[in-house]
Amino acid sequence: MRGLRLTSPAPHLTIRGPKWTEVVKNGLRGSAPTRIDEKGRLKVPTIFRGVIQDHKGPDVFVTSVAGDSVRIYPMPVWQAIEEKLSAMPNSHPSRLKFLDRVNYYGQTCEFDGQGRVVIPPALRQSAAIVGDVRVFGRINYLEVWNEDRFAQRLQQQPWTDEDGMRLAEHGI
Repeated sequence: MRGLRLTSPAPHLTIRGPKWTEVVKNGLRGSAPTRIDEKGRLKVPTIFRGVIQDHKGPDVFVTSVAGDSVRIYPMPVWQAIEEKLSAMPNSHPSRLKFLDRVNYYGQTCEFDGQGRVVIPPALRQSAAIVGDVRVFGRINYLEVWNEDRFAQRLQQQPWTDEDGMRLAEHGI
């Protein structure tokens, strides 16, 4: 990002809202344990909360695609996804299938004063998000997993040489 010049009068803004420049620099990376309280509120770990709130604001979209984990998108990131979806034909089967799932599980919310977000009840149940959970940084969104379910996933989907080769195709 060095040497990047922005022509906007406010370099941190675009027509669509705040840019993710700072989040990409700082990144939503790593993982941290946390808890879901009895009211279904997730205390977002400090390592992620500051990056999101300071650069994106308190509004987020909480959802899932498969129902096995929770995705927390800062609102500007989610709006960029909606723009891409809007460019697709309304009747495109993958678009409809995606929207069915993210809207079924989804809810717009915001960080409260203590850095918590509410996970919708249907999603908490589907993803087994109770008690101790783990939050993962996924560069521009967060993903929340039940600890045991994620450990099983790692065992069932081991890293392979093919995985490494596919990343190498992208220079990673």
